[in-house]
Amino acid sequence: MHSIKPGRGPSMAGGIGGLAAAGFGVLWMVAASSMGAPPIFVGFGVIFILAALGSAAYNFYNATSKNRFSHFDITGPGEEVDPLERRHRDAPRDPVEGGKKPAFCSDCGTKMEPNYEYCPNCGKDI
Repeated sequence: MHSIKPGRGPSMAGGIGGLAAAGFGVLWMVAASSMGAPPIFVGFGVIFILAALGSAAYNFYNATSKNRFSHFDITGPGEEVDPLERRHRDAPRDPVEGGKKPAFCSDCGTKMEPNYEYCPNCGKDI
């Protein structure tokens, strides 16, 4: 069975974009220094380059690591696990008073009917 899990947010394309932004920072520094601009404009280029390289490093690391951050993805059996699934599965459940089913889902707040076994919004076992 396939499931929807967070997908790959920061990615290889983001890393390449970070390197392109760092290249723009180098061009900015060269242009600012060759025009005799105040040192603050050259310093802005240095800060721009450092931020772009940091972003590129984060994106490349995330795109190549095993348990990477993601936005949305569809996976099948045997593929990489969703790191957030473990958090929801292992979370302690609130005890239900007197064996009654709750009126609202404890996970997402959706109104529940007495005959519901699962939340119709998030799928949590009631």
